[in-house]
Amino acid sequence: MKINSETHISHSEDETRGLGRKFAETLKGGTVILLDGDLGAGKTVFVRGVGEALGIAGVRSPSFTLINEYESQSGFYVVHADLYRLDSEGVNAIGLDEYAGSDDAVVFVEWPERWANPPSDAVRIYFRALSENEREIKIERAVSS
Repeated sequence: MKINSETHISHSEDETRGLGRKFAETLKGGTVILLDGDLGAGKTVFVRGVGEALGIAGVRSPSFTLINEYESQSGFYVVHADLYRLDSEGVNAIGLDEYAGSDDAVVFVEWPERWANPPSDAVRIYFRALSENEREIKIERAVSS
């Protein structure tokens, strides 16, 4: 399997949300997106942009709720999970595998390294703070060769 990679530099939260809005145009049910980056790197801001594009107001960080589910205007649910405070048993308990296997859901996962078996075809997005306002955002998609 080949990896298609694209890198973007965002200079503000508005640009990061804009990239999320553009990314939303490529989504279809059954997609899993793994969000990798330090605290404050822009993961939730990006998902907020996706939500805006899909008619979802008020996307918020799932840091304390662990998982947030939103109904989009595109016919699928947007599931946003934060695994930071969970061990593998906790990850299993929130039902992430069931969401990931569903054609009527798009799943965003923060701190994906805590998920023992994410789907091999998941989209991976890496966030790296370059400065207080600048972020490098690298999107990797597996494509059939």
